[in-house]
Amino acid sequence: MAVLSFGFAAFTLYFFRDPERALPADGRIYSPGDGVVLSVAREGPGDVVTCRVFLSVFDVHIQRAPCAGRVTKVAEVPGSFAAAMKDAARGNYRVVMTIETPGQGLLVVEQISGLIARRIECWRNIGDIVAAGERYGIIYFGSQAAVHFPAGSRCTVKAGDRVAGGLTPIGEWTRNS
Repeated sequence: MAVLSFGFAAFTLYFFRDPERALPADGRIYSPGDGVVLSVAREGPGDVVTCRVFLSVFDVHIQRAPCAGRVTKVAEVPGSFAAAMKDAARGNYRVVMTIETPGQGLLVVEQISGLIARRIECWRNIGDIVAAGERYGIIYFGSQAAVHFPAGSRCTVKAGDRVAGGLTPIGEWTRNS
């Protein structure tokens, strides 16, 4: 019984780990979470490209701001709880945060629930200032994160790439501020 209890405690500590990471200061767009890029595709109207990252139960689940700016929107969107690595996850329960970037426009990042991951916490409020790579929330037990790149930016990763939240650049601004 003691071995089982120790094993459960060790897994819990591992799962909820929150490694310190230096905040980037080069103005690029960073991955909001650790995981594997599921897709990079045009979704929705206009020139918006969406990068979706799958977080397995073995990845760090702390979410980090992809860029610096001011939070202009935080909204919970009701939905289902389909497996996070499937296309059906686009209709899952999510928390959407919009960041107004200095001189670049609005960037949208989503924390998306999964089949097991039904609990999302967003620690930012409208009006908060965030730095690129700064912690802003957590998704429990495997999930998906998405970044919607606005016009004037481009995604620099592809499906299958391994990324780390706040460490891996996934995009860049293409217009000067």
